[in-house]
Order: sequence, then structure tokens, then C-alpha cells
Amino acid sequence: MGCVHGKCCCGDSSSSDDGSRDYRELDFINGHRKNVLAQRSLKHVPVPSHNFILEYTFLTQRGYYPDSPDKENQDSFCITTQLQSNPNVHFFGVYDGHGQFGSQCSNFVKDRLVEKLSNDPALLEDPAQAYNSAFVATNQELRSTSEIDDSMSGTTAITVLVIGDTLYVANVGDSRAVLAVKDGNHIVAQDLSSDQTPFRRDEYQRVKLCGARVLSVDQVEGLKDPDIQHWGDEESWGGDPPRLWVPNGMYPGTAFTRSIGDSLAETVGVIAIPEVKAVQLTPNHLFFVVASDGIFEFLTSQTVVDMAASYMDPHDACAAIAEKSYKLWLELENRTDDITIIIVQIKGLSNSGTSGVGSDEINGGTVMNFRTGTPEISATPGSNVYCSVRTSFSDLHSGQDAASVTSAVIEVHSPACPRPIE
Repeated sequence: MGCVHGKCCCGDSSSSDDGSRDYRELDFINGHRKNVLAQRSLKHVPVPSHNFILEYTFLTQRGYYPDSPDKENQDSFCITTQLQSNPNVHFFGVYDGHGQFGSQCSNFVKDRLVEKLSNDPALLEDPAQAYNSAFVATNQELRSTSEIDDSMSGTTAITVLVIGDTLYVANVGDSRAVLAVKDGNHIVAQDLSSDQTPFRRDEYQRVKLCGARVLSVDQVEGLKDPDIQHWGDEESWGGDPPRLWVPNGMYPGTAFTRSIGDSLAETVGVIAIPEVKAVQLTPNHLFFVVASDGIFEFLTSQTVVDMAASYMDPHDACAAIAEKSYKLWLELENRTDDITIIIVQIKGLSNSGTSGVGSDEINGGTVMNFRTGTPEISATPGSNVYCSVRTSFSDLHSGQDAASVTSAVIEVHSPACPRPIE
């Protein structure tokens, strides 16, 4: 099983697929010496069941914090190929830590989440259920460890699991995965995840049912009317975002509604249950991007896809996107966020062995919604967010064609309020 685990500035990188330690430090932002960890050579891994190749690279950069110049990069990432020793199963994940112990949280989740997926015998039979189990179990394990205080710290997680010609995307928080889709002469960005913030009406209503106050900092401090409970949409909003607060306190102040960790925020509805989507790949799917919100805070998904598509070398694309994000942060804020991006190119996928083309596609890829299922995770009693797609991928062990697999997009929504874990 090939693995790349990365964290900027800490030397915490295991060997890549060929056993080399193949990274470099860059300095591409004038006037701000920041360590950038990047992969020197483009790595590739075959998917023999459908006869195509994934080519991937990454970049992670510590943010610029003038008041905390020694603050470490709280982002981490994981690239693991051949999960369960299966040549058709590969994993890509980005984790954006926050809070005093955010770095420890993101590194903990980086290691544990993929480990739990790898050890789940039902992973190929029901990837969505395996994802749900892994996220919730990882959250429980983080909560129970005495080495990390997750009361006001945690991490987002955006992950893509490739099983044959299907992408399974699981997300908690506001990091993002985006797919580049060829549509005639254009390349269109298709979001594979939906940022889980109070800007989303369904997430707003869910956390309100759990007792959260949803207010911007100005509203909490009395500078703006707290009765105004609409903030427009996230991309057009220019001020401090709506945040979650306990009924009678000035904490936790999270601008997201799902995460791993954040035990105090869990009391007002912040949950570790992921939203899961599945998309069957077609020849019109060119590449996908997995990145922290340090990238997407000021860049739209379409801008990121356009920039990535304009470079022949994905190394250059990663550097250009990161540099553009960094400069926008400095123009609009007095600091930058940590920045992490993985670009995975899809090479050589043909129409043979694919199926499930429908009318809800952009040149390929049927879209189906699933809302069924009951909770099976004891950590979230009363939740009805569990969703699974039972599709057998057991034949991938032998490299056989999974032509009967139907493409799907799963969208999991949760109106439930979890009980805090004692």
C-alpha cells in the first residue's frame, strides 16, 4: 500500500509509491518567506479494473500570521494508494485544523480516518456506510484520547475515495472537492462537496434545532441587529460570517456546522457525520481538486478549475493557485490561512466499461439522490443522516469490469441534534 502523509514544516512525510522522499520547499511569495511542501515529481497510480491512470501532485503552505509568526501549519493531507492492497482503490484527503490544538487534531484524523477505512471489510460493499462509520469512530477516538484537548479544537475533512471508476466524496466542514468536466469547448467546475456553514439554510435550521445561536461577531457584540437572520450567500458575503454560539455564552464561534473534534460545539449541533456523494467517472471528467478553504476563501470553484486547466504541468497549477490565493488573502485580510491543494488528473478513461448515462449529466455521469437509511452509529442517537448505496465492488479484487455500476450522487442531510459524548 503506497502512502503519502504530509504536513508542512514538520518533516512528517512517509514514503511515496516508489519509496522516495520526493518533496521540495519553495518560496514563491515575495516578501513572505513561508515553507511550502510540494511533490517534486508527478506520481501516478493505475486503476486496472477500468484501464485508466490517476496522476497526482500536492502542495501545502503555512499561512502568514503577523501576530503569531511561529504558528505551525494546521493543515495536513493524506494520499494512500491501493487501500486493502486493492489496485483499484485509492484515497485522497485534506484536513484543515483549527483552534489551539488544531494541528494535533488534523494529524490525528489524517492517520486514523484512512486506517479505519482500510480495516473495514465492508468498504467495497458499502462505501457510504464505511465512510460514516470511519468518521464517527475517528471523532469518538479523538474525544477519548487524553493527549489532545478537542473541546475548542478540531478539523474539517474533505476526502475522495476512488473505487474503480467511481468517486466517493465525504466531507465535514468547509474544505472542498471539485471535479473538472469537459462540456463541449468548455471545462465546467462541478462541486463534489457542499460547504457546511450557516449560510446553508438546511444546516442553519439543523443547528438552530440543537439550540445554537447563529450570529456574526458584530451581532454578538451588539454592533448589528441580532434579529436579522439572513446573510445572503457565502460567495457574495463580504463581512464576518454567521457563527455558532451556545445560548448563554461567547463560544465556540465556529463558522462551520460539521467537523471532527470541537466537543463543546457539538452541544449546539456541530457533528462529525459526513455528507457523502458518489459520481461515476466518464471520459469527460478530466481531473479533480481537493483543497482546504485557504484556497476557496477567495477563489471560486470555477476559477480554480480554470487555472488548473490552463497549465500543462499540475505542479505549476498547484503553485499558481496557491500563490493567487495567498495574494488575495493579503489584499483582503491582514493575514493568510494555511493552504493545501491536491490535483488528481484522470488519464486514459474510455467509454468501454462505463454505464449509467442519464439526462441529469454534463456530458456524462448520472445524478441520483438518496435520502433513505437509518442511523447505525451510537455516537449520534436520534440522527437520521445515515445513507448508503449498496453496490458490490467485490469483483474489483480480481480486476474485472464493473460495468453494471450505476453512477450516483449521494447527498446526506441531517436535521438531527446529537447528544454530546460524556
